[in-house]
Amino acid sequence: MADLPQTVDIHEEGPREGFQIEPGPIPSAEKIALIEALSETGLRHIQICSFVNPRLVPSWADAEVVAGGFRPRPGIHYAALWFNESGMRRALAFRDRLAITGSISLSASDAFSRKNLNRGHAENLEAMRKQTAAHLEAGVPVTRVGVMAAFGCNYQGDITPAQVVQTVADGLAVAAEAGVAITDVSLADTMGWATPIRIERGVAAVRERWPDLRIGLHLHDTRGLAVANAHAGLRLGVTKFDSTVGGLGGCPFAGQKGAAGNICTEELALLCEEMGIATGIDLDALIEVGRLAERIVGHQLPSELLRAGSLAAFRRKAAA
Repeated sequence: MADLPQTVDIHEEGPREGFQIEPGPIPSAEKIALIEALSETGLRHIQICSFVNPRLVPSWADAEVVAGGFRPRPGIHYAALWFNESGMRRALAFRDRLAITGSISLSASDAFSRKNLNRGHAENLEAMRKQTAAHLEAGVPVTRVGVMAAFGCNYQGDITPAQVVQTVADGLAVAAEAGVAITDVSLADTMGWATPIRIERGVAAVRERWPDLRIGLHLHDTRGLAVANAHAGLRLGVTKFDSTVGGLGGCPFAGQKGAAGNICTEELALLCEEMGIATGIDLDALIEVGRLAERIVGHQLPSELLRAGSLAAFRRKAAA
């Protein structure tokens, strides 16, 4: 337990990742209401939308409306997602309110790369070279390598730590060619194949090769192991996690309709706080935002805390 961090950075992706997979259209005003409610919970990082092809992800056809419509709060980094230069240019129109940073996004599974991005690994590397150059030309820093399907793939099967290491190495090579320094690597359990032992082996393999890189985890709760996987990451000293309020979300290209979404932000926050790891989050306020998200999407979300609540009220009652 000696490796437990004192604090963690939780990056909330509920608005972006959550709304992209909902079958019905979510009004822009309700997306904005959720972003503003999340801004009141102590979260410091909120990903608000995707600047992607509306034909492929129609739920984000209103990305500009949402990006221009919410009220930014000081001290919070609001971010967006994009996969090409066109998306980056759209994001740059909101540079006064969004934290615009670039990443080199790859997949450890060639099959998933084709499903998600319509290009294989070699083609995606070339696309990332061009995208990195475009970022730098626009003055956008590139500091992160993201690896999707880092622990397994519904289309390709098991993914080994060696495959993850090679994917990271490929991303770092793209960065080196462009003359940029990578500080962060994100390992994404895009389709919910991770288990604690897979987390341990994957993180250890990357850390052994590149001990100075900060490793983050993007966890999905497809098979109910996200909190266990987060616990494994925390024991390894991982200090950055992506999550979604209420457990919103899921990847529309994962080939598993109806699967649970990302790790619930409130469950991750509870885990951390109960282990003595500070998050800066007001858990009770966050639970209320999760209930708001549930009302917006019109169906029950996976988070158990939306029904059970936090431990705070029970502690107060016990102490009375």
